[in-house]
Amino acid sequence: MPKFLLEASYSPEGVQGLIKDGGTKRLAVATGLVESLGGKVESLYFAFGSSDVYGIVDMPDNESATAVSLAVNQSGAVGVSLVPLLTAAEVDAACGKVPSYQAPGS
Repeated sequence: MPKFLLEASYSPEGVQGLIKDGGTKRLAVATGLVESLGGKVESLYFAFGSSDVYGIVDMPDNESATAVSLAVNQSGAVGVSLVPLLTAAEVDAACGKVPSYQAPGS
């Protein structure tokens, strides 16, 4: 299954909900959402800094990953992005497909 880096940031209202519910409940909700679309949460960590949550999730396809992102982002309480992660073998395969390219001005 394709892997994605999950990054999330809470809005002020989302922070209030986190304080009320706690991290364990939010982890359970996130896990349930991902699993409802055939995915799996490999890891999920709360943080402080530019993002409030980081995780690694396995999703069956890009459409399912997009559905997770849309479901969370529509709430307005959390902004989430899912970044596709590639294995070294996938990068090797891509390197074998690189076409010739003429850079601007060359």
